[in-house]
Amino acid sequence: MIEASETTEVPPETDLTTIDGETISDLLKIVEQRNGDVDLIRLAFDYARKAHGLQRRKSGDYYIVHPLAAALHLAKLGMDEQTLAAALLHDVPEDTEYTLSDVQSEFGEEIAFLVEGVTKLGQLKYRGIDRYVENLRRMFVSMAQDARVILIKFADRINNLRTLDALPPEKRRRIALESLEIYAPIANRLGMGEMKGDLEDLSFPFVYPEEYQWMKRKIVPQFEEKIAFLSGFQEWVETEFHERGIDYVSIDGRSKHLYSLYKKLLQNSRDLSKIHDLVALRIIVDSVGKCYETLGVIHEICKPLKGRIKDYIAQPKPNGYQSLHTTVFSPKQFAASDVHGQIVEIQIRTPEMHDEAEYGIAAHWRYKERQVSRDRADYRINWMQQLLDEHPDADDKSQLLETMKIDIFQNFIFVFTPRGDVIELPEDSTPVDFAFRIHTDLGNKCSGVKINDQIGSLNTTLKSGDVVEIFLNPHKTEPSPDWLSFVKTNTARQRIRQSMQKKNKRLFDNQEDS
Repeated sequence: MIEASETTEVPPETDLTTIDGETISDLLKIVEQRNGDVDLIRLAFDYARKAHGLQRRKSGDYYIVHPLAAALHLAKLGMDEQTLAAALLHDVPEDTEYTLSDVQSEFGEEIAFLVEGVTKLGQLKYRGIDRYVENLRRMFVSMAQDARVILIKFADRINNLRTLDALPPEKRRRIALESLEIYAPIANRLGMGEMKGDLEDLSFPFVYPEEYQWMKRKIVPQFEEKIAFLSGFQEWVETEFHERGIDYVSIDGRSKHLYSLYKKLLQNSRDLSKIHDLVALRIIVDSVGKCYETLGVIHEICKPLKGRIKDYIAQPKPNGYQSLHTTVFSPKQFAASDVHGQIVEIQIRTPEMHDEAEYGIAAHWRYKERQVSRDRADYRINWMQQLLDEHPDADDKSQLLETMKIDIFQNFIFVFTPRGDVIELPEDSTPVDFAFRIHTDLGNKCSGVKINDQIGSLNTTLKSGDVVEIFLNPHKTEPSPDWLSFVKTNTARQRIRQSMQKKNKRLFDNQEDS
């Protein structure tokens, strides 16, 4: 994306303004406010500015504006100074005469490692997921070693998406498609809901331009009416809380990301009235006890919709998400008709839960002192290492791709054990997938299942919220080969195939002996 030749001249600092009108001064101010290493950031910026010189992007901006925008994005996530410095430097080895060794000599091994990781991720052009396996392997190796690599790449990609209009149409679509099919699902797996939404929304108009225009023309006007309603409803809730003496940290309206809304519309015959979480009111309170107290008050002032209360505090999602969700009818002054008020979702959580939900793995660096953030960060990275461990052979690309498609690029459901433990599974999973996800022995000895206290079959498609109890046959030691026709997870398939291979080997050995 560079036009000008290399030069030792540097652009004047007054000309270096991001698409949001921010400068290096804004970045330094953020770092200074949290008592960070301002000198390191200043040094990294000056080094990158000198390295990129008068290079310009296709948009006409000086090139240094791009890494500055990425660093600002990460600073607002609360990332550490080493990450910010690496973001400022991330294109230096690839696009200037300075090498990675030069960066390491000036800034040390940690920052150089992050810069190298980001550089490697950009070396392969996206031509569809089937031809992208090796790049994904490199990505996961880097992420497993240090997750900050992918966070820098996310920030890099967000800024690139915001300036895609300057590129040729074919290149615009390729970058947007990679963002939609690769980076957004990974952000989702890392618990970064806002990052996922931004990546999807910025990619949407370039990947599906006709559908995007349909959304803007037909759906967004109705959507905006809902947002206007939410603003009035929020003021009413704040007044009711004040009159009842209910303390809260904040109350904010939240609307669904456009691409997420588009996908949900496709599941609901493009009927906006069938989507109850189109807009939501998010209430932040200072303790878990206050969450439940606030839920009680909400149900006093608004009639709850039956079957729509979800307690993710007592039973968190496997990615660490915690919150209380309820869907209610608004009072009659907000009614769309004489029958009942409008339907609105309400989410109630603590500040810590909110940060985990918004920032995902980035909360690990945002609040280093929180053990809970570190534990969840470890969880979010462990699945990557497990995936790599299961496929150590670099030539085993087809099996690795199969696992990735299931474990990363597919929607997930959350089901429960009889003890209330939450188990995460790919969509369309069965009780056999559930059994093998818990333990190989449970899968091998699985003979029956009870789903929500009802006897079911082992090939039943599970749904989020199902309570699953597996029946065991103590005399059974091997899974049925027939299960391969309906299991969905790679874990279940591998265990069944391994069992079949062992059985065939025993039969062969017995024939040899006889």
